[in-house]
Amino acid sequence: MAFRITKLSTLLSSNSIFSNRTTEHLRIMFITGGPMLRIRTHHHFSTDQTSLNEREDAKTDAQEFQKWRNGGGMFHKFSCIDPTAFIEIGAFVHPKSVVAANAYIGSGTIVGPAVTVGQSTRIGYNVVLSNCTIGDFCIIHNGVCIGQDGFGFFVDEQGHMVKKPQNLEARIGNHVEIGANTCIDRGSWRDTIIGDYSKIDNLVQIGHNVVIGNNCMVCGQVGIAGSVTIGDYVTLGGRVAICDHVMHCIKGTLALSKMG
Repeated sequence: MAFRITKLSTLLSSNSIFSNRTTEHLRIMFITGGPMLRIRTHHHFSTDQTSLNEREDAKTDAQEFQKWRNGGGMFHKFSCIDPTAFIEIGAFVHPKSVVAANAYIGSGTIVGPAVTVGQSTRIGYNVVLSNCTIGDFCIIHNGVCIGQDGFGFFVDEQGHMVKKPQNLEARIGNHVEIGANTCIDRGSWRDTIIGDYSKIDNLVQIGHNVVIGNNCMVCGQVGIAGSVTIGDYVTLGGRVAICDHVMHCIKGTLALSKMG
């Protein structure tokens, strides 16, 4: 017991090794007489160091953002923004992104790393763009999310549910309009594509690897599962659901509640 007290006193007095929070946990473990003293010491030292590194990285990255003179939004110094683009206060443009001439980025919108926003495209409020390209003369309404991971999983040999890689992009054509709170996932084995002049209503879910042709109309609350291919001039009525890997030919209208 005397050896344990001496050893603990030495540890607690070593301020160069442990943080104040770690020292407090050591005292608690000693008072309760628990056998987990060594494990707790190692765990909290590691956590404190990791958190410190993360805070330093975040601080460094934040210093790379500057205020855009046309609108007051924030842009990363390694982004490429046309002088005529308007970025509202509260919007952020991340590194390696491109914002073309006369584009408009609304407040609360996040243009993620390596995203492209085309000429004269208007992005509404609280939109999140990642892993995607947006064409020219598009309208992206409030709350839209484009380029997030698709919903793909499999059961491995140990019986665990494991995420499938989702490493490709979503590509939105020219003159496309996307309604509020619609979600379009990035691809896994091919890019997710929305063709030129297609119009998508509010609250639509478009899964990974979906390809929608030109001049299509997708009405509210439609759900399109992964890897569906839709041709040109197709109209999907409200609340239509299309199962995965279905192919629909050009110039058709679907008004059913489910297909596939």
